[in-house]
Amino acid sequence: MVLAEAVSKSFGTNEVLKSISLEVKRGEVMCLVGPSGSGKSTFLRCINHLEVVSSGRLSVDGDLIGYHEANGKLYEMHPKQAALQRRDIGMVFQRFNLFPHMTALENVMEAPIRVKRQSKAKVEASARALLARVGLAERADYYPAHLSGGQQQRVAIARALAMEPKLMLFDEPTSALDPELVGEVLDVMQGLAASGMTMIVVTHEMGFAREVADSLVFMDGGVVVESGVPTEVLANPQHARTQAFLSKVL
Repeated sequence: MVLAEAVSKSFGTNEVLKSISLEVKRGEVMCLVGPSGSGKSTFLRCINHLEVVSSGRLSVDGDLIGYHEANGKLYEMHPKQAALQRRDIGMVFQRFNLFPHMTALENVMEAPIRVKRQSKAKVEASARALLARVGLAERADYYPAHLSGGQQQRVAIARALAMEPKLMLFDEPTSALDPELVGEVLDVMQGLAASGMTMIVVTHEMGFAREVADSLVFMDGGVVVESGVPTEVLANPQHARTQAFLSKVL
């Protein structure tokens, strides 16, 4: 579903990603872990072309992301074409970014109506089903200001799912939440994983990575230091840098 080939990204002289290559299979859940500044979130943003890669290639479901290839050269797509690709890739950020003037239901309905031009009646039925799926059927008419952080994040997940994405990206989705609200968001994500959704999750929740992920990638300094089956990496890390990091977070 996702293929990264020697992906690098620099901001000026700061090389944030250094030739990242990895593969995510259809239906797989991959967790990216590592210290702040290791490039995890930047890599996630490159997957849907929110950040433009400096070199290398990223493909989602066989389609090159953000570029056309002609005569062996890559040419960046027009922003409108890149936006069309982005419709198939759901993303949930650290901050919920809900539209404050819209109810939970309206937040979930907005993109399918505006972007996919679907009928309001069809979209509303689907949106209510999605809110029920994330445990918020009774909060459909609440505005974000009247929802807890965990509830807002669950609305954000429902909103991303409303576009029927083939891939979901999560950028530390629980890091802005009070500790007692983390579980309700992770439960929704675990349900998504069980349904077969392909997911890449940047997280510090090692329990989630151990229980739910199919693969775990430890990044530091813009490179993949170590990767493998989560239980094996967490229980028996092979690299000294991975050992040092996990000794502080486990």
